[in-house]
Amino acid sequence: MLHSSVIEWMLVEQNETEIKEVEPTPEVKPENKTRGFWRDMLETILMAVVLFLLLNAVTSRVRVYNVSMQPTLHEGNLLVVNKLAYKLGEPKRGDIIVFHYQGTVTEDYIKRVIGLPGDTIDIGGGVVRVNGQAITEPYIAELPGYTGTWKVPEGELFVLGDNRNHSSDSHDWGFVKQEWVVGKAILVYWPLDRLRVLTNMDLVHAEP
Repeated sequence: MLHSSVIEWMLVEQNETEIKEVEPTPEVKPENKTRGFWRDMLETILMAVVLFLLLNAVTSRVRVYNVSMQPTLHEGNLLVVNKLAYKLGEPKRGDIIVFHYQGTVTEDYIKRVIGLPGDTIDIGGGVVRVNGQAITEPYIAELPGYTGTWKVPEGELFVLGDNRNHSSDSHDWGFVKQEWVVGKAILVYWPLDRLRVLTNMDLVHAEP
């Protein structure tokens, strides 16, 4: 049987528990709210700037200004170019690349890689041959109407436009030094109805 003093103590504890009030949350002063808003805004802006600089370091945005790559690319198309593609790897036949024309940084061209260093390119009868083997090119507008033979030097590339008979390219002015290459075109992002990834088009070799 509980002693009366114990019972009294329990009742006091219970009453104290029941009447205990919740302390009010300290009111945030207006100047603290304003300071927090501007701090969040500054952090957001800094994050956006960092992301932009990182994106700009590894990619560039390019507009197509002529018809030399039709039907693959059209005038007004906006592209994303991977500037690290050939710092981490080597060009492949079929890659679409952006490069400084004749090394001039103010004038960029976009073409398709056909020949790599050491390749022999022969064009005649509407057929392009690489090292003696004809290639099948489903992406071109029409068969080339010109002829010629080229041996690709070390450190250089042979490039052609997909619109073969309406393209200023290696069959006119020669090779592209690899140091002139800006990067590999990887994505068409405008207009939206032409949004697509530009995958490497492997050149299909036929029997010589």
